[in-house]
Amino acid sequence: MSSTATVADAPQRGFFGHPRGLSTLFFTEMWERFSYYGMRAILGYYLYTAVAEGGLGIPESTALSVVGVYGASVYMSGVFGGWFADRIIGAQWAVFYGGLVIMLGHISLALPGGVATVVGGLVLLVIGTGLLKPNISGMLGSLYGEHDTRRDAGFSIFYMGINIGGFLAPLVCGWLGEKVNWHLGFGAAAVGMALGLIQYVIGRKNLGTAGLKPVNPLPAEHKGRVLGRAVAIAVLVVGGIAALGFGGVIGLDGMVNLISLLSAVLPVVYFAVMLSSKQITRIERDRLVAYIPLFLATALFFLLFEQQPNTLANLAEADTQLGVLGYEIPASWFQSINSLAIIVLAPVFAALWIKLGERQPSTPQKFVGGLLFVGLAFLWVVLSKSAAGDDGKHMALMLATVFVIMTIGELMLSPVGLSASTKLAPKVFASQTLGLYFLAPAMGQGLGAQVVKLYSVQNQQLYFGIVGLATIGCAVLLALGAKSIKKYMHGVN
Repeated sequence: MSSTATVADAPQRGFFGHPRGLSTLFFTEMWERFSYYGMRAILGYYLYTAVAEGGLGIPESTALSVVGVYGASVYMSGVFGGWFADRIIGAQWAVFYGGLVIMLGHISLALPGGVATVVGGLVLLVIGTGLLKPNISGMLGSLYGEHDTRRDAGFSIFYMGINIGGFLAPLVCGWLGEKVNWHLGFGAAAVGMALGLIQYVIGRKNLGTAGLKPVNPLPAEHKGRVLGRAVAIAVLVVGGIAALGFGGVIGLDGMVNLISLLSAVLPVVYFAVMLSSKQITRIERDRLVAYIPLFLATALFFLLFEQQPNTLANLAEADTQLGVLGYEIPASWFQSINSLAIIVLAPVFAALWIKLGERQPSTPQKFVGGLLFVGLAFLWVVLSKSAAGDDGKHMALMLATVFVIMTIGELMLSPVGLSASTKLAPKVFASQTLGLYFLAPAMGQGLGAQVVKLYSVQNQQLYFGIVGLATIGCAVLLALGAKSIKKYMHGVN
């Protein structure tokens, strides 16, 4: 194993044979994801539930699109968060401040202030997650040497921690929100993030100098000027969109369309900037070129996968038998199934990659598997409806299977994608490449916010059938190009 200063000063054993710092990041991300998935499990329902029943009464189609562009905005903000860590404060402090802002965002949602507190809370969540999400993953990559064979397994373990929080969140926040009060559900998400912050502060000593300082700091004489411009641009974009929306110029649907457009344009601009940089080598540039089809595959994957909190959540509530042993379960509980399946299957995949060693499928081949299974999950919705019960609704077990099939695809692609991003990243763009990775789910959800407008309970079989078949076709194309992609990766598996 090759060593760097960062790897050498972080304890390399102590958490299931992995660096001890993995435990710190594991539990921090677990609680952050508890807060995120708990809020997300009830956000769509709260937006379109009638005002008389405690919701905001937004039209259903618009509400489902808002959930999509919220997810896109969260991931788009990772670009700024990665840049801010790389150039200004380092990943460790970015994670801390990000968690603090996330907690404040959930507190805002927990306040019964109508649209104002919801918008304020969502903006805070976007900013905070942008600071935390790319940088915590980047720090994890820094705990391993370049050729450390534990890396993919470490990311799979980390991914399991994410999903412990993701499993518990809909059960707690979903039940509180649907059965008691929406704002209590959002409040529980705030408590989860607070616990994550406490754990992170206590465990930071296990990280050594990983992410402690910026990897490409701004020159002192330029820091104020560049930082001022960056903040001004961020305020202009967020403030401009908010002003257009609240001023009635574009309306809520127009805001959805604008954010969808940004989610598609931003990755193109960012790839162009990185590829044209004079700070990267020829090999690093080739690796970025190889990363482009993987990026697009990731975007397509998340276009389907992130319909769990909108179209699939709507199916669970409006067209599924929810009675189990005489008790009507909250529809949001279906969103725990994906995380539960990961808790069960992630160790299996981690052990499989270690056992196969150098014989395991290449990164592009794993991406093919991810697309294939998420496409099959959508086709399963068609089968589920065809096997509906006497009342014409999905049987709970059949709909639950959709989430399990998605999980198999997720374990093929998502943790491997995180790991590949740290391996293909140019040195001077370490955290920013993780930010770029999270632009893929941003693009997927941004474009997905437009695609879900074609969905309704009435045309569900046509909708899920067409999208599923198209995704499987893209998986075939990626498989045909896998060897060419591997060549440009220059030895990275």
